[in-house]
Formats: sequence, C-alpha cells, structure tokens
Amino acid sequence: MSNIAIAGMGWLGIPLSRTLQNLGHNVKGSTTTKDKQQKLQQNGIDAYLMEIGEDQITGDPTGFLKGIEILIILIPPGLRNNTGHNHALRMLQLLKAVESAAVEKVILISSTGVYDDNQGDVDDTVMPKPETVKAKQLQEVEQLFCNSAEIKTTVVRFGGLFGGSRNPVKYLAGRTDLSNGSAPVNLIHRTDCIGILLAVIYKNVYGQVINAVNPQHPSKADYYAEKATEMGLKPPQYASESGGESYKKVDSVKVDKLLGYTFQVDL
Repeated sequence: MSNIAIAGMGWLGIPLSRTLQNLGHNVKGSTTTKDKQQKLQQNGIDAYLMEIGEDQITGDPTGFLKGIEILIILIPPGLRNNTGHNHALRMLQLLKAVESAAVEKVILISSTGVYDDNQGDVDDTVMPKPETVKAKQLQEVEQLFCNSAEIKTTVVRFGGLFGGSRNPVKYLAGRTDLSNGSAPVNLIHRTDCIGILLAVIYKNVYGQVINAVNPQHPSKADYYAEKATEMGLKPPQYASESGGESYKKVDSVKVDKLLGYTFQVDL
C-alpha cells in the first residue's frame, strides 16, 4: 500500500483515484477550486486546493505532498486555449515543491504532441523534434523532471484521449475540407490510461519515457467517419490529397517490453 497523490482531478484523475483507493492505496488529489474540492471530499477523496502559477503555488502544496511516495501529475498544459501562460515555468514551481517535500517517485503525464506532426513513424526510443511552442514546452517539462537528481521520474506520453463522453469526433463532426485524412490516428482509451499507470506503479518502472498509444492506427478519414455514424453525427469531410502529406504515427515498444501491458480497448 502506497501513499499516492494525483495533481489534477478531472476526466482521468477521478476514476484513477477511485481505482487506486479500491486497490488499498491512500490517495490525495488536488484541484483549483473550492467547489470542486468540496465535491471531491463528499465523494471520499482527500482533496487539497492547489493553484500553480509561473512564480508561486497558492493553496496547500505542503499538505498535499506531505508523506507522499508517488506523485502522478495530470495537469494539462492549457496551451491550446491561448492562455498566454508558460507551462514550463509552472511545472518548475511544482518540481521545486516536489523536491522540497522529498517525494520519491513521479509519474509525469505528457503527450504525443511532443512529436512534430511531420515526424513520421516514431516510438518511445525516438527523440521528439518539436517545432511548435506547445511541443517545445512539453519537451522542456519532460526534461525538467527527468533531469532532477532528487526524484525518480517516468514520463508517460498519452495519445489522443477518449472514453466516457469524450471522443475527438465530437469536435470534428460536420466539419468540411479537413486536411491529412490519410494520416493515422494516435489514440488511447481511458481504461488503458489507467491500466498503464497501474503497471508503472506495480512494476516499479521509473527513469523511463513511455509512449502510451493504442497500436491500432486507422486513417483519420476512415476512423472518424465510422465513429460519427455510430454516434449519429454528421461525418467530417476531408479534402482530397495530392500525395506527400505529412503525418506522424506514434507507437510504443516499452508498454509491452517493460510493463508487460496488453491494451484492453479496441478502437
């Protein structure tokens, strides 16, 4: 039984915390609002307020991290929303707090967005070549934690997330003239996200960077047309291609080799 903290209690953090509690672990969670803190506490989750800024952390980071052996960081970068903040500076503040609290192990959730969209076939032995601001900040955060001499970190890069009410096709339905329809999808279901994180914990696999992406890679055009039809939505339309379109196809060798994990959910 371990003392585990989850920074970021949302779509993945809440079901992950329940799974860990059911397995007998002591779990703390962090959130940024009092309303959500109260709701989490009412549902049996030991929740702490914590807001991470570029120059300080407000709330109760000390209480949140006290006595913690494993910290799972599920804080989205928020860069897609053009918030203007520097995700790497925020995560540096968190790293300082983690080191001060003497947390032993960290599982940092990153994203396959760290790979450039033109990088072709990549797996977790291939170095990312980020081009965008978002991708460069993701890589910077990975390196911050991996280079810390105080903690053992494993980075888990999730592909596009789906499960529950969440599916990327909802944002694409009815859209026209989309590009790169022949490019492969790089997705992972929430069930497999949780399964892979449990495997990292129980196999004690730290000091690694692991891609977590379903090994099935249908084309975007085929996959989203099928899913839209299943959900009663208007399928997105992709522009015809003239050849030579850019793509990235993200796979993992470590999910099987190091974790011995088999994906549970088919696309």
